[in-house]
Amino acid sequence: MTERLSRGLRVIRFVWIAGFVIGTTTHVADLVVGGVEVYAGYPDAARVFWVSLTLLDPAAVVLLLRRSRVGVVLGVAIMLADVAVNWTVFATIEGFGLFGLINQSLFCAFVLATAVPLWRAYNTPSRCVGRADDRMDG
Repeated sequence: MTERLSRGLRVIRFVWIAGFVIGTTTHVADLVVGGVEVYAGYPDAARVFWVSLTLLDPAAVVLLLRRSRVGVVLGVAIMLADVAVNWTVFATIEGFGLFGLINQSLFCAFVLATAVPLWRAYNTPSRCVGRADDRMDG
C-alpha cells in the first residue's frame, strides 16, 4: 500500500470519501435527532435501507482508505441502491426533498464515471503478489 496514487486518482478518492462521510453524518444526525422513528411515514424497506447506510457508508470510507477494491464495489452498490430507493420514494410519496436527491444523483454519476479508474488503481500486482507470498511463508 506504499505505492502512491496519481493526483487525479487522489482527487477522485477524496471526493468519494467526502461523499460517504457526508452520507454517514446525515444518517447519524437523522438517528440522533429522530430516534428509531426517524423515517416514520416511509415504507419499512426504505427505512431499513436508510438506517443501514449508517453502517455501510463508513464501511465504504474505511475500505477506500485502505485502497480495497471491495470499497469501490461497495461504493457503487450503495449509490445505485440509494438513488434508486430515493427516486422511487420521491415519485410515490409526497414531501421527499428534491435538492438532496439531485445532489445524490450527481454524486452517483461521479461514482459511476470514476469507478473503473479507481478499480484499476487499486489492483497493483506487487501488492497482490506480496500478500500471497506472506500467506505462504507464514
